Parts: sequence; C-alpha cells; structure tokens
Amino acid sequence: MSNHFPVNRELFDDVMVPNYAPSAVIPVRGKGSRVWDQQDNELIDFAGGIAVNCLGHCHPALVDALKEQGEKIWHLSNVMTNEPALRLAKKMVDNTFADKVYFANSGAESNEAALKLARRWALDVHGEDKSQIISFKQGFHGRTFFTVTVGGQTAYSDGFGPKPGDIVHAEYNNLESFKALISDKTCAVMMEPLQGEGGIVSPTAEFVKGVRELCDQHNALLIFDEVQTGVGRTGELYAYMGLDVTPDILTSAKALGGGFPIGAMLTTTEIAKHLKIGTHGSTYGGNPLACAVAEAAFDTVNTEEVLNGVKEKAEVYVNGLKAINEKYNVFKEIRGKGLLIGAVLTDDYQGRAKDFLNAAMAEGVMTLVAGANIVRFAPSLIIPNEDIVEGLARFERGVAKIAQ
Repeated sequence: MSNHFPVNRELFDDVMVPNYAPSAVIPVRGKGSRVWDQQDNELIDFAGGIAVNCLGHCHPALVDALKEQGEKIWHLSNVMTNEPALRLAKKMVDNTFADKVYFANSGAESNEAALKLARRWALDVHGEDKSQIISFKQGFHGRTFFTVTVGGQTAYSDGFGPKPGDIVHAEYNNLESFKALISDKTCAVMMEPLQGEGGIVSPTAEFVKGVRELCDQHNALLIFDEVQTGVGRTGELYAYMGLDVTPDILTSAKALGGGFPIGAMLTTTEIAKHLKIGTHGSTYGGNPLACAVAEAAFDTVNTEEVLNGVKEKAEVYVNGLKAINEKYNVFKEIRGKGLLIGAVLTDDYQGRAKDFLNAAMAEGVMTLVAGANIVRFAPSLIIPNEDIVEGLARFERGVAKIAQ
C-alpha cells in the first residue's frame, strides 16, 4: 500500500482522538540529545520524552539490544518465561531492597499492580477492614481509574462516574496532615519520593522518615512511585537510596526502558507471595523485546560514572538557569534533584509556563511544564555538557522574548 496523503499536523486532527494538542513540530529522527523535524530543523532535547529517554535518542547499547533481540524472539505468553526478563529481574533485585519483580508495560500499570497487591496483602494478612489507601495532594500515579483516583488531582479523576473507594489524600511535606489520616485501617501509603507533575517538590527528611515510621506503627505498606524518579534521574539508581528510607513496594517505568515501553513493580518475598497464580496479569508484561532493551538501559545507567555525572550535570543546569534569572528575573526558585529540575515562575508570570515552553521551542529547545507555573527539565542523563550550554543559550533567547 502506498501513501497518497500528507503526514502532517493537520492529519492528527483528522484521524486522532482529540485527547492531546500536540505541537506543529513533528520530530522524525534523533541522535543523542538532539532531534530533527520534518523540515530538518534541529532541536535540543531538554524534555527526554518526560523523563523517559534516559540515554537520549538511538543510544548504541539500546539499538543493539533491540536489533539483537528483534532477530530472536519478541513475545511469549506468561505460560512461559524468557531469558531477558529473568536477567533484568535478577539485576533489579541485586541492586535494590527488593527480592521479587513483576513486569508490566507502563508506570500506571506498575502502580495498579502495587495497589492491587497492597489490598490483597491486607485482606490476606489483616482482614477486610484494612483497605484504606493514603496518597498525597498534587501526586500523580497514572491514568487508569484506580491510579488516577489515588493521584491527588481531581481534575484528572472527576467525570468518569463513581470512583474506587477508601482512598484519601494528605498534604505532601505535612506530617501532621498525614498523621491525622493514618490508622490501623490503612493498608498502604503511596507517594512519590519527589513529586513530579505536582511541581518538582522534594520531601523533607523529617517528612519522609515520619511517613515510614507511621506506616510501621500502623502495619501499612509504604509504596514509592519511582516511575519518574527511578533509574538514575536523581543521581541515585532509585531516589529512595538518597533518602535513607526503604519502601515495601517500589514502582519503576519511564527511564527503565530508555524509550521502550516497560514497567516494573518491586517488593519483598513476604509481600510478593500474595500475588499468587491468577491474582493479576499482563499480556505483554515481561515480554522479551522490552526486557532486552530495558536490561541494556539499566546496565548503562547503573554505573558510578553515569550516576555521578547526573549530579555534575545538574549543577551546570542550575547554575545556568540562575545566570539567566539574574538577567530577566522570571523565576522565584529553581528546585528538584539531579536531572529533574523545576524552574518556578515569579508572580509576574503566573500561569505562563506553557508560553515559556513555546518560546523555547521556537528557539530550538524542547522543555516541559509541571503545572501552569513551572518549567520542567528532564533531559538525557548523559546529555553532553556542550548541549546543556547550547540548549540554555536557546532557552535564554526564548526567555528574553517573553521578558521584553
């Protein structure tokens, strides 16, 4: 079949559900931290596909893994296991607190599995009264009906009929607010060890340790959603490692596959046994193609060189953003950890984060937003320093246009 139609932004409006409003720019190829659009305009990628492309575009280790596995075997049902899944699971448990892994296809699916496991564990061990789930306002855990209800932004969960029950929300970084909700009826607490969508908010040491202690007191499982923070993003393999707090269940996706869809839920043997045969499932979860690519990504990121590099590159970013801000005074705070950075707009620019994103794009640099008031950066973990410098120069030209 030949294509006798133009493949452009207008085609999106013709054939796609109007759920997204994508840019007119259609990237067609990428290399490292640069991408080129249909007109061959070059863009520097400070967005990383929303913290997904942890090794940039077309990293040789990922391309090789994909090609090699692509010639071997792509898919098997879960009636059988496969070598890439076993190798990846072994590496994940060897490098974390966990003993057991369950594979899925996305962050939402990994969180869905974590929540179902927590409920099943509570039912089996403590009985049906223990079903409450606590999460945090402005938290984000995915778009399935269960995960979006646990997420703390009603704008995403309203309007789909009755919601899953027994879910309450505390304020992030407010231990008193959390303490008022937790009880022996709480089965699990789900939190991001650094809020992403909710504004790039780091937890205080007192808060995160207090949450862990209260979970222990009330026999509640602590679930860390590390979908955005995991696999090197904060400069640790997983963010919990830099917080001196260990969760009972951890979820991982986004960077785990470096751009190939995969998710994972990690937990201990004692908790894992409650997802016995038939309790949960996923057709594609743990497929050999995804696991082969993810293994290559995991191996590449999980080195001192890359993880320390994240911390060094974060300084280059923060210093660069501060220098821009000294000239234009558009940010009231630069925050985040590692290469998950939020530039918070001043009151004069309230609600205009998207304008900054668009201005930056016009100058040839891709950024993100986290809400209406924060410009978010989540680039490749191995972005060359010269790309950071050049990208920030382009970003500054965008800022200058808005500030004038």
